Amino acid sequence: MLEDLVATLAGLEHLQEISRAAHPLAKDRAVAHAWGQPEWADYSGVSRTLSRLTMSEAQTIAELLTEVGQPFIDEEVQLLRQQGQRLCQDGDLTGLPVSNTSRTYPAAAFGHMNNEIRLGYQAALVSLDSPTYGRLWLTAEHHPGDTVSSTQAEALVQAAEKRLGVRPRRRTELVQSRLTQLGQGLAQLEQRLSTAQQALSTAQSRLAETKQQIVEQQRQVQTLAERYQARHWAERPTSQLAQARQRLAAAEKRWVSRQQAIETAQLRLTKALNRWQTGQSAHQQLAERLARFEADNAANPQPVQAEFRLDAGFGTYQNLTSLIELGYELYTKPYSHRVGNSLRQQLAPDTNWQQVGANAEMVAAPDTQLSGCPYPLDMALERFYTGKTIKYSALLHFGDDQVDQNLQQWFEHYNQRQTIEAGIKESKGVFTLHRFKVRTEPAIFLQEQFVIFAANFIRWATHWLAQQALPADNALALPSLSVKQQVKVAAHVSAQVVHNFRGRLLKFCPGTFFAGKILRLPKAYHPQKHCQKSCLFIRFLMKPLLIAQKLR
Repeated sequence: MLEDLVATLAGLEHLQEISRAAHPLAKDRAVAHAWGQPEWADYSGVSRTLSRLTMSEAQTIAELLTEVGQPFIDEEVQLLRQQGQRLCQDGDLTGLPVSNTSRTYPAAAFGHMNNEIRLGYQAALVSLDSPTYGRLWLTAEHHPGDTVSSTQAEALVQAAEKRLGVRPRRRTELVQSRLTQLGQGLAQLEQRLSTAQQALSTAQSRLAETKQQIVEQQRQVQTLAERYQARHWAERPTSQLAQARQRLAAAEKRWVSRQQAIETAQLRLTKALNRWQTGQSAHQQLAERLARFEADNAANPQPVQAEFRLDAGFGTYQNLTSLIELGYELYTKPYSHRVGNSLRQQLAPDTNWQQVGANAEMVAAPDTQLSGCPYPLDMALERFYTGKTIKYSALLHFGDDQVDQNLQQWFEHYNQRQTIEAGIKESKGVFTLHRFKVRTEPAIFLQEQFVIFAANFIRWATHWLAQQALPADNALALPSLSVKQQVKVAAHVSAQVVHNFRGRLLKFCPGTFFAGKILRLPKAYHPQKHCQKSCLFIRFLMKPLLIAQKLR
């Protein structure tokens, strides 16, 4: 499993590259020793291990990775609090497609991925804006491919709060207000239910009365008919027998209409009962939510200021309401394009649009009450000039920020959520998240965990190396290298690793991209000297023994 983690850090697309790449990891004993291993196994052994991995084992390893990274997360949270800054988090759902004709990927399902219907999985991700490292992944949840964003908003928040160990103050006053309104509505539903029950009872009584009338009229008709027959009387239109028959026919007609009245009353009662049960269930759930939030606040004496930025897939009315009550400053877009179209239709022809970008303009509508959300939202309409066409989009906000006073800042701040989109691109392009190495669900789950850990680990290590490395004229400018350059280039060039009493030295070999560059770290006295070509210098110098010990 350590070997698979190091292969992920090296950005290897396939397990075979462990043994069959130009600089195979399986032959690099320097890296193996750095990870506390006598040597690496062939890729086939790694493949067999992953294939036999159970979900319980995979989750245990994921928990250990979380434990390794938690101090870094905690330090960033503490730093943000000391600086008086808000914890800015971005959430997204990204598709991980496989071949549509494959039948060997467990729990895969068809869903929307990259604007197509594809077979595969979905990964729900949350990232944190870090003042030290730029972007840090907090969580990655594994889902079937038919999972949609609109069902995952609150789950993303809960997973992020668990990882961060902090949360904002719940807006219990808003929940209490909504609970009061629901209580009033429930009282009205109870009155309607009582009225419907009374109407049904009345209809049933009238039907029973009509039935009795029919019985009496039938008896009277029979008696008169026998009398007319015994006396050989002719039945005339105005005779008693004819009139009795007419009364019987009228009663039978009333029977039919009153049966229909019962059916109508029963239907109304069913609807009233369903609405009352739905209202009662909603009231009970909201009361439980309020009690849970009050307990959260009582156990959270030092809440943080936090925000979530989400795309339109999460912007349903239910998700808006949920995240607002959870206490977050919320930046998102509406789930339906009709919301933006409605605002567009309300604008006057002479509306003053403010330019917020090279081809973008905005107009704000603060404190807008949407039909499906109980809380007023700041809303803005964007329009983009794309050649001869104009495209429109809407933004939504809830919180303390006076976004309508500075539309350009609102526009730029929301679009900074592209950092998570860049992170998703990095996870697929650099760490090959989109290429599953083994077709078992525990291995796929663990690969997702390894990838987000690797993306964080490179950033932690770069910062650590920048602080520890000794200056030199030909020193490698590691902080200036992107993650992609470190993983795809620097980690795959030959270098000499030297240990001596002066420290640890990495000297890149001639003919490589970094020829002539060195990276020297101070170290306590070490009498041994070891030289070997290393294709994975990043892993060798990044305190891997801590992880190795925990994984063992």
